[in-house]
Amino acid sequence: MSLELDRECPVCGEPKTFYRAAAMEMHLGTKVKWHCPDCEYGFVRIDDAVDTDADASA
Repeated sequence: MSLELDRECPVCGEPKTFYRAAAMEMHLGTKVKWHCPDCEYGFVRIDDAVDTDADASA
């Protein structure tokens, strides 16, 4: 799994390279926490089933 993810940060308002802050296996799949390096914004993804990012335009 990648350690970086390129996408638009809704707080910064521009494209950023998010970094993987944590990951763990769950019964739903792999849960990964992503964080913007320039602000406090972060979101969680569980495989392709769940994405807590309000602007899920990856």
